[in-house]
Amino acid sequence: MKNREGNAMLSCGRHRLDISYPRVMGILNVTPDSFSDGGNFNVLDAALEHAQTMLAQGAAVIDVGGESTRPGAATVSEQQELDRVVPVVEALVRELDALVSVDTSNPAVMREVIGRGAGMINDVRSLRRPGALEVAAASGLPICLMHMVGEPGDMQTATDYAEPIEQAVADFLKARIAECERAGIRRERLILDPGFGFAKTVGQNLRLLNRLDTLGDFDLPLLAGMSRKSMIGKVLDRPVEERLPGGLALVSLAVERGARLLRVHDVGPSVDAINMTWAVLQEDADR
Repeated sequence: MKNREGNAMLSCGRHRLDISYPRVMGILNVTPDSFSDGGNFNVLDAALEHAQTMLAQGAAVIDVGGESTRPGAATVSEQQELDRVVPVVEALVRELDALVSVDTSNPAVMREVIGRGAGMINDVRSLRRPGALEVAAASGLPICLMHMVGEPGDMQTATDYAEPIEQAVADFLKARIAECERAGIRRERLILDPGFGFAKTVGQNLRLLNRLDTLGDFDLPLLAGMSRKSMIGKVLDRPVEERLPGGLALVSLAVERGARLLRVHDVGPSVDAINMTWAVLQEDADR
């Protein structure tokens, strides 16, 4: 494993997040059509209760999403996304003092949740929508940039790359980092996500995870999100509700290859898998 820590402390509004060791980002979908838990948490009380459970199980960040980005997903209107996300962010900050990340590409949504206390922006489109770079730059918050070609509705038709997938991802992220820096976003505010499941075949996903440590050359924190995804289902022939064991294997491999943020649905088991993996990896350091 390459031992590249990058920036070990992220300033997330009134929170500081130590990523010198792997941390869990718990997924809170407030959409009716998420591929794995659509409709379960799109009522405020249910969302709060689930977030509280994830925090108690060891989540360091709650990632709130109001637009499904599963393959084939339709876009939602700006007002729909605001109506879904803003009350939840407000409640998480007010009631639980949670470090909240918001999974959005919409500059208006970014601006609104930043004003309500969100501490991180997680954008699957890497700030490519008009106005997103400017809002992100002004926020002062950490920004997660993810690799994706096309849009969720058509991304799985865009899996032909002229180079190995790890190089295509690295080239894309290098260009987005440069664009962010030109917009005034300091490099130390950036987190990189290779985008498992986004515009990638199963084979490309597996190869990318196997070579995840090559992205350590950026010397920036890596986020990996593979929880319940179809790559697990296709390799193991498992429906969504039976993908946890496969997902835990992927989480451990991602940690071994340098990931410092793991975006998951099943927080408790994932925390255990991560902590056990980390204990093994630190064995030499603790002699």
